[in-house]
Amino acid sequence: METIRIFDTTLRDGEQSPGATLTYAEKLEIARYLEAMGVDIIEAGFPISSNGDFESVRQIATEITGSVICGLARAVPGDIDRAGEAIKPAKRGRIHIFCATSKIHRDHKLKKGRDEIIDISVRSVQQARQYTDDIEFSPEDASRTELDFLEQITQAVIEAGATTINLPDTVGYAMPHSYGNIFAHLIARLPVIREKGIILSTHCHNDLGMAVANSLAGVENGARQVECTINGIGERAGNAALEELVMALRVRRDYFNMGTRIDTTKLYPTSRIVSNLTGLTVQRNKAVVGQNAFAHESGIHQDGVLKFRETYEIMDPATVGLPTNVLVLGKHSGRHAFRDRVQQLGYNVADAQLEKAFVAFKALADKKKEVFDEDIEALVDDQLKIDNGLWELTGVQVTSGTNAIPTATVTLRDSNGQTIRDASIGDGPVDAIYSALQRLTGVHCSLTDYRIRAISRGTEAQGEVQVELEHSGRKVRGRGLSTDILEASARAYLAAINRLRALAHRKHLLTGSSGV
Repeated sequence: METIRIFDTTLRDGEQSPGATLTYAEKLEIARYLEAMGVDIIEAGFPISSNGDFESVRQIATEITGSVICGLARAVPGDIDRAGEAIKPAKRGRIHIFCATSKIHRDHKLKKGRDEIIDISVRSVQQARQYTDDIEFSPEDASRTELDFLEQITQAVIEAGATTINLPDTVGYAMPHSYGNIFAHLIARLPVIREKGIILSTHCHNDLGMAVANSLAGVENGARQVECTINGIGERAGNAALEELVMALRVRRDYFNMGTRIDTTKLYPTSRIVSNLTGLTVQRNKAVVGQNAFAHESGIHQDGVLKFRETYEIMDPATVGLPTNVLVLGKHSGRHAFRDRVQQLGYNVADAQLEKAFVAFKALADKKKEVFDEDIEALVDDQLKIDNGLWELTGVQVTSGTNAIPTATVTLRDSNGQTIRDASIGDGPVDAIYSALQRLTGVHCSLTDYRIRAISRGTEAQGEVQVELEHSGRKVRGRGLSTDILEASARAYLAAINRLRALAHRKHLLTGSSGV
C-alpha cells in the first residue's frame, strides 16, 4: 500500500486566516503536536514576511527533527535567501517556491509573459538549490492555467532541480474530475516525472466546498502529497482539512489502497490545540473532529449504535482520539438510549421506575433543545426518592486578597442535626472551600468540571455553579445557586458529595463514616 505524504501548512496558510495570527511560542507548540502526530512536512511559515515569522521558522527548524521543515518563498531572490537562512538548522529542510501561472494572474497581477515567468521560476529553483536539494515548486493558480503552459513550466523547473511539483487550486475553482485530470495529463505528457521520481502534490482551497474532494481526486490521478491544514483553516473559506483527508484514506483504504504516517489518535487533541490557540472555533458539525461528529440524537440512530456501532458510524471515535461517541438526549431519543445513559450515570432502576422517569424525560425534552445529565439525574432521583440532604450548608466565610492566603471556614449541619465546622487554605477561595468540605465530609474526590454562569441580569444576578466530581470511576454532578458565587460554588460541591454518598449507600458501598 502506497503512502501519501502529508504536508501541513497550518502554520503558514492556516495562519493567514483573518484573526488567526500566532505568536512565536504558539507556532512552536503546534509544530510539536504536528511532529508527534507524524506529519511528513511542516510548512512553518513565510520567512520574508516578518522577523517574527523568520525566527519562528528558524526555531522550529532547530527543534523539530521528525518532520521536514519547509519555508515559503516567492520567486524573488530576497525571499529565497531568507527562507534558506530560516531552514538552515533543520535536520531536513525544504524551500517552497511559488510563481503565478494562470492567464488572469499573468495579465493582471504579474503583468509578465509566459517565457519571462518560466525564466524567473527556473532561476529561483537554481538559487534555492544553494541551500537544499529538497525544492518544491508551485505554479500558483494551476487549476486555471492552460495545460500546455503547465507542461512547459513543470518540465523547466524539474530540469532546474525541483523535486516536488505542487498544483494549487488557489481559489477553490476546480471540480474533482477536472482537477484530477491535470495530474493525469502531466504524468502522461511528461516522462521526466516518472524518470526522476518527482512527487506531485495537491493544494486545494475550499471556496466551493470542494477542497477535500479535489485533493482526493488528485491522489486518484497520481498525486502522492497532499497539502492541508488542521481544521481546514486558511485563506477565505480555508484549505483542505488534514483530519478529513487522513480519515478518508484510512476508512476507505479498500478504495484508495493508500495510507499515511499519521497517528490518527492525535487528530482530536491537535484539532483542539489549534482551535484554542488561533481562536477559530470548530463548527459543531465539522467532519471527524466536530462536536457532533460522533453524536446521535435520533432514536433510530441511537438504538442502532447501541446494538452495533457500525450501523451508523463508519469510524470508531477512539481512532481520532475521542474515548467514545455521544448520544445526545432530546425529544427524538428513545427508551434504549435513555436506559443506557441512566446506567452510565450509576443508577440501577427497576423497569417501572425507569418508565415513569422516561415519560418525565420526554415531557422535559419537548421544552428543552437538549436534556443534560444533571436533568436526568434529577428525574431519576425523583423516582428513587434519593435523599440528598446528608449535609446541609449553613455558612461560608472566605478570606482572600492580593497579599492574603485564601482561607475558607465552612459550617455544615449533618443528618443528626449537629453543627460541624472546619477551615482550610487553598490556591484560591474556591479551592479553599472545597478543601474544607472534603475535611468535613471525609469524601475525597477529583473535581473534573467547574462551570459558572449568571441566570438572570444585572449586578444582583443569581449565579449558578455546576461541578462534576469523580471517585473510583463514578462521576456525579452538583448544582448550586446563590447571588454570592462562592456560596453557589460551595452548594454545588456539597450537592455532588451528597449525591455520591446517597448513591453509594443505595448500592451498599459504604462501610463506616468515611465511606467514600
